[in-house]
Amino acid sequence: MARIKKPAIIQVGTAADGTRTYLVDVSPEALPTVRRRDLENAWERARAAALAEHWGGPRLFCFRRPDGGWTDLALADSDACCWASAIDRIVGMDTSYGLALCLRLLALVDLLAEAPWARDHVVLKRDGASLDPSLLAAAARLPLTRDARFDQTRFTEALRHLSLPAPSGAATGALS
Repeated sequence: MARIKKPAIIQVGTAADGTRTYLVDVSPEALPTVRRRDLENAWERARAAALAEHWGGPRLFCFRRPDGGWTDLALADSDACCWASAIDRIVGMDTSYGLALCLRLLALVDLLAEAPWARDHVVLKRDGASLDPSLLAAAARLPLTRDARFDQTRFTEALRHLSLPAPSGAATGALS
């Protein structure tokens, strides 16, 4: 019996200038959850890539929406490109799991930059930063938003369910 090949969920192309483009048949919200330990490993590997100055090229993502429209996302920031390149080397971003791992890592970094309460879950040390396991667990399993970020209100609720003290401002949803 012949095996029927399913169409790829992600198609990847590389332009002459090195820019990678990902055509993704699902929206960011539909990407799978990842394992917490994989997200933690991705954090460490991406940090090591940045310290080694293994910069990556720009990446463009075109996500097909359930209504037939598209969500476009561009990574041009040198740090984000470096981190995406590290994830690509570790697990490959041509799979839904690898892409989900990368976008969750970048969404977590964005959350740490945007939400002052999230920084309470990071321990800065001489050799880098370590993330609270509950923060990683929430980032590994919460869905991404349509623009591949985390919803701060849902994130604080998830942390509360993981038996962490609720961040200040969580009750109003007015986090910034």
